[in-house]
Amino acid sequence: MKKYPILLILLLVAIAAFNACNNAPKTKAANTITEEPTINDFKIGEKWTWKWKRSVEGEIMAEGEDPQEVVEFKGTLGFWNGIDTVLVSSTLNQKSKTPIRDWPLQVGKKWKFESEWKNDEGTTGKTSQDVEVTSFEELNVVAGKFMAYKIEYKGIVTNSRGFKGEMNDTWWYSPEIKTYIKHVNDDGYGLYVNELVNYTSAQ
Repeated sequence: MKKYPILLILLLVAIAAFNACNNAPKTKAANTITEEPTINDFKIGEKWTWKWKRSVEGEIMAEGEDPQEVVEFKGTLGFWNGIDTVLVSSTLNQKSKTPIRDWPLQVGKKWKFESEWKNDEGTTGKTSQDVEVTSFEELNVVAGKFMAYKIEYKGIVTNSRGFKGEMNDTWWYSPEIKTYIKHVNDDGYGLYVNELVNYTSAQ
């Protein structure tokens, strides 16, 4: 049997480990922590565009596009969605015991999300979900590749018409561009997918 010096063996092991790391999916350690962005993190001219579609049994029932741009508004910054403008500050620091996002974000974090709502037809309802940040991973969407937190929401939805059913959502939030890059909603009846198709940084 051919004998190899111990240093050569260690070198070969190190090379193998390096190659394995390079070929593995890009992820970051579970101790990565991301704080909520502040108004100072947004710049006039920054733009995002998402495209969404709602499918039932593979058939597209509805689809559309949602733009968002940072603009000057009432002496500060606003988000313009193509129709209306809201203050950036009004979308931040929304204190709740059951928030949609519980800052700071970190892999393994868990919380409860609850929301009461009313649709255009006047039906009221409540969504209640258990939430967990399951990973921090690289995701490829139409707008490009981004590192994002994968956040899973699992629970139920009820409404004033007596309906009760499962409501599961998965969001991918990118710290780099301060918003989500993909959202998938499964209500047991249909599938809603919303994906970032364009991002333009401030000039």
